[in-house]
Amino acid sequence: MFKTIALASALALSASASAIAADAVDQIPAAPVAVDAPEFSWAGVYGGIQGGAGWLDGEFSATGLGSAKQDFDGGVVGGFVGYNWQLSNGFVVGLEGDVDYNFNEESAAGIDVGTDWSGSVRGRVGYAFDRALVYGAAGWTFTNGYVDGAGIDENETFHGWTVGAGVDFAVMDNVFLRGEYRYNDFGDKDILPGLNVDLDQHVVKVGLGVKF
Repeated sequence: MFKTIALASALALSASASAIAADAVDQIPAAPVAVDAPEFSWAGVYGGIQGGAGWLDGEFSATGLGSAKQDFDGGVVGGFVGYNWQLSNGFVVGLEGDVDYNFNEESAAGIDVGTDWSGSVRGRVGYAFDRALVYGAAGWTFTNGYVDGAGIDENETFHGWTVGAGVDFAVMDNVFLRGEYRYNDFGDKDILPGLNVDLDQHVVKVGLGVKF
């Protein structure tokens, strides 16, 4: 009889210990599940402001009088807007337009000569290193050249091509900084009868952009 009671007690204690152990296992919190942060994307609409310096070279050819060169250097300020498509292999392609104002007027003998408004439409191809986008761009460009003074008031729009390269760097998910170099060949025009002007320009800009 005593053996039976002892055996029953041992079984009860064993069952109780198993239940306690099971409860302890159930109370262990589950390990947190790792969630990958979404990759940064350059895709979508963007726009911004830009400014820098431009070095414009003008070559003036007068019928029967030969030619002369003049530098028109000064500040550049403007804005840009564009759209990017980001491909799965890290490449980014896009289309961008910009408009700038050039402060590069030169004066001689009471006549002011220079360019004011300029702009471009360019295709862009780049590669994204996460938040850094290295790109090249090329396309069409224009500028307005003028001669003003001494009874002369003439404006001509020059058209040509542009090529350049730069880096965009995202400092926030929707804000990026830009540094860019560009070469503009505006072609040539007869700005006055018998006076042909050929313009080309080197430009260095920095910018601040927003992704929408």
